[in-house]
Amino acid sequence: MRPFQVQIPQADIDDLKRRLSETRWPELVDVGWSRGAPLSYIKELAEYWRDGFDWRAAERRINQYPQFTTEIDGATIHFLHVRSPEPDATPMVITHGWPGTPVEFLDIIGPLTDPRAHGGDPADAFHLVIPSLPGFGLSGPLKSAGWELGRIAMAWSKLMASLGYERYIAQGGDIGAFTSLLLGAIDPSHLAGIHVNLLQTNLSGEPGELETLSDADKARLAVSERFLDDLSGPMKMQSTRPHTIGYMLNDSPVAQLAYLLEMFKHWAQTENVPEDAVDRDLMLTHISLFWFTATGGSAAQAHYELKPFLPITSLIGRSPTLDVPMGVAVYPGALFQPVRSLAERDFKQIVHWAELDRGGHFSAMEEPDLFVDDLRTFNRTLKKL
Repeated sequence: MRPFQVQIPQADIDDLKRRLSETRWPELVDVGWSRGAPLSYIKELAEYWRDGFDWRAAERRINQYPQFTTEIDGATIHFLHVRSPEPDATPMVITHGWPGTPVEFLDIIGPLTDPRAHGGDPADAFHLVIPSLPGFGLSGPLKSAGWELGRIAMAWSKLMASLGYERYIAQGGDIGAFTSLLLGAIDPSHLAGIHVNLLQTNLSGEPGELETLSDADKARLAVSERFLDDLSGPMKMQSTRPHTIGYMLNDSPVAQLAYLLEMFKHWAQTENVPEDAVDRDLMLTHISLFWFTATGGSAAQAHYELKPFLPITSLIGRSPTLDVPMGVAVYPGALFQPVRSLAERDFKQIVHWAELDRGGHFSAMEEPDLFVDDLRTFNRTLKKL
């Protein structure tokens, strides 16, 4: 393992600003967000990215935490490893999804690792391992295909073992949720618990099953259907032709900007603009990492590898029995709203179920306090068990 610091060459920053200045803008009908990111908004944000955003400040913020790279199964894996000052802290690996990077978790690292310094109980402390998924940001670009979910889970198992953690929690959302569940399937003896903030539940097809659900539960299923019908365009594109989208994302910073801002607009809990849910500079830090590492197209490969699991389901009939205690956090703006009775049908070890009152897909960025409190509550439940 090699210590790592983010150090983007000044020439790359200058090149980004030049490309933003030379953007060939399209003529688009002004219809708001209904057909994608509106021209006026993207123009304004691109100007701020060029002239107002301070990448070096963002870089310093990331570099305040210990980072490393290591080779696992032929890939370079970047990760943050932040140990708590509390010797009895609980180890936890947190896995982001698409479009994600460890930047998502910058606001929760301090409270989770050092609750004493943030007005909390030191008994709630965690040692954190936060990897970048293979092909994403500082773990990319990928040099080979085949990084499906099971391979990522095996890599995380090796990573945690190499760090000396014999017992830990796996937490994740989106792709990270599936990775965490598979970790519980392949390495249950080392998993103290699994916590997910995304879980889709589906009907099994048994006659009369729909009639047993309440109107509220049927509304939850409709949320998932809306995502699959209207908000999952990038996922569908990347699950079939990730290379084609890669040319656009690698060559045009405005394309990368608009593509990811669309996700923040419709996947976070916001009615207006994305920064109503997530701080503008934090979003641009996240987007800049994809740009500077040229991994927009590389990260897109994840949905191609995930294709056997699409449309995303609760893996009915395909998920091995998990003998690991499991926690589920349900955020009202999340892409999927799981039905508890269906979740408990598929996952027999659910010991923690939290219904949060705000937050969406990027819950750690949108509502870091709720995210932290929920993980602390889950860990307390595990300790009682």
